[in-house]
Amino acid sequence: MAMTMTQKILAAHAGLDEVKAGQLIEAGLDLTLGNDITAPVAIGEFEKSGKTGVFDKSRVTLVMDHFTPNKDIKAAEQCKRVREFAKKQGIENFYDVGEMGVEHALLPEKGLVVPGDCVIGADSHTCTYGALGAFSTGVGSTDLAAGMADGTAWFKVPSAIKVVLKGKPRGYVCGKDIILHLIGLIGVDGANYRSLEFTGEGIKSLSMDDRLCVANMAIEAGAKNGIFPVDEITLEYGKGRFKRTPVIFAADPDAEYEKTVEIDLSALKPTVALPHLPENTKTAEECGGIKIDQSVIGSCTNGRMEDLRIAARILDGRRVSSGVRCIVIPATQQIYLDAMKEGLLEIFVKAGAAVSTPTCGPCLGGHMGILAAGERAVATTNRNFVGRMGHVESEVYLASPAVAAASALTGYITDPDKIETAERGNAE
Repeated sequence: MAMTMTQKILAAHAGLDEVKAGQLIEAGLDLTLGNDITAPVAIGEFEKSGKTGVFDKSRVTLVMDHFTPNKDIKAAEQCKRVREFAKKQGIENFYDVGEMGVEHALLPEKGLVVPGDCVIGADSHTCTYGALGAFSTGVGSTDLAAGMADGTAWFKVPSAIKVVLKGKPRGYVCGKDIILHLIGLIGVDGANYRSLEFTGEGIKSLSMDDRLCVANMAIEAGAKNGIFPVDEITLEYGKGRFKRTPVIFAADPDAEYEKTVEIDLSALKPTVALPHLPENTKTAEECGGIKIDQSVIGSCTNGRMEDLRIAARILDGRRVSSGVRCIVIPATQQIYLDAMKEGLLEIFVKAGAAVSTPTCGPCLGGHMGILAAGERAVATTNRNFVGRMGHVESEVYLASPAVAAASALTGYITDPDKIETAERGNAE
């Protein structure tokens, strides 16, 4: 029986020759993940089960990133709970203040996820690791507890949607624009419990940072997971990084897909998702004139080095518009260090931006950038639901680092190519 890439990974981890869409399976796990919000609940369930030890101390990962450094007493108590569990269990991959990063940027950076893995995390954006050719998906805290205890999880095998990427992005178009465009095409429920399988010659023009961004937001289309084929870019990224030997799976040529969506990357423009759903997309040019109060550049979606470099290119030698708060959040300690060595942090500070330690912070309305009633933010985060970043009467516009940086300069949503065009025109 022909299988998709996701189905092959699930079959291998279930010890089966083949699986089909809709089939219920129990699969072995290569890694589990919890954070400071979801892990305390999972730990409680783990302890109720009577289990005394996790299935593998090197395969359980705990990252303190959402409300860390702690914003209040409750956040501090949550982290303390996880900290004590990690110490008691001898968890090898526990990341706290000073070592942590935004979880879905940190795990790929550390090489903890490799191609062919089966990964669960008690965070919906665990689907990020599909960029590495792994099956990864978000689960509830109870499922995480079971995974930490036994190293297994139950899944219903998903059917798939094939996304064929053609051409090459132009200008400031990046992974964020691609996934926002796709969600705009199929809707936030367009891939419900399906696997979004990306393919096509256009993939070779996407960096690993682009792919991680695209896979990260597969859940925003309702997908069970998003996944990319393993190629030279994947393997180069993993050199000296992957903790285990990759296992490469590829879809059968005659694998069945519910439908195929084709995207010409060369035709895309910087894209923005308007409130209050990621499917409400327009080009940045079409959004001209929408005033903003805040610009956030960071998160598990767009806080990586390429993202910071793009933002720095636009902000270099310029000043953030009066009345706009620009917040830049490197996604990991290593990214923070690399950005400092490259002089990017100096560019941000001189431009009038605030630079934060790694944290999820404002993305979920936690801290480091809460919005008041009537305020608008353009953000490189992944969700713009009502009240997502603060007050229920605030608004979040999702965009790329280029759009967020350009908008910080003008005070309204701005196509970054317009900034560059205007500068060239003035020079002439």
